[in-house]
Amino acid sequence: MSAFSEAALEKKLSELSNSQQSVQTLSLWLIHHRKHSRPIVTVWERELRKAKPNRKLTFLYLANDVIQNSKRKGPEFTKDFAPVIVEAFKHVSSETDESCKKHLGRVLSIWEERSVYENDVLEQLKQALYGDKKPRKRTYEQIKVDENENCSSLGSPSEPPQTLDLVRALQDLENAASGDAAVHQRIASLPVEVQEVSLLDKITDKESGERLSKMVEDACMLLADYNGRLAAEIDDRKQLTRMLADFLRCQKEALAEKEHKLEMKV
Repeated sequence: MSAFSEAALEKKLSELSNSQQSVQTLSLWLIHHRKHSRPIVTVWERELRKAKPNRKLTFLYLANDVIQNSKRKGPEFTKDFAPVIVEAFKHVSSETDESCKKHLGRVLSIWEERSVYENDVLEQLKQALYGDKKPRKRTYEQIKVDENENCSSLGSPSEPPQTLDLVRALQDLENAASGDAAVHQRIASLPVEVQEVSLLDKITDKESGERLSKMVEDACMLLADYNGRLAAEIDDRKQLTRMLADFLRCQKEALAEKEHKLEMKV
């Protein structure tokens, strides 16, 4: 894996695209160099402000991936992004359209759900994104069951997920890592040289050693990327399980309320 330098990071950020693979590949590189987290965050913020409006959201996606997937290795990025992330949200929100703000809201809701930051930071992020307005949420009757009832009026311990969120969560899992046949094939097709330690004896010169080193590095990147995606998929499946449980509970409460009203009429 290439050495860290601010110039190298600037180049990688200039080449960053909105694709999941591009974001995750750079995220893995940054996490590998987490001992440089402070200059990384400094360069990230500087390049974010210089980026064109249609690329700014990608910088936030990168920060999200780094913050969440680096927690298993240490708190460096969570800590070092904290002083700048609010202003970054505010900057991106002011420079982009409503569609982008919805994506930022999705990132914020994930951070809130997973307690990525303390409540005071989350509140500042909400203020940066929504201003004095509360984030707009659809009432339960807009989901369907009853045009005149809101499920929150039934005293539910938590707000039910919206059907669109459930659909998106299910659609996201259709493209999850565990079902990525292309990556499975790439892993299965890794050269035998990176799998069999006994073949190290066949290295006879510097050139063959460097060639094997490059092959091992590429294999490690592939496997690290896949492991990161699998870890994220586990989190997503846990979140979906909670969402489905809340939605089912709310449906049952609404049904019970309707049955009670029907009995009262009879």
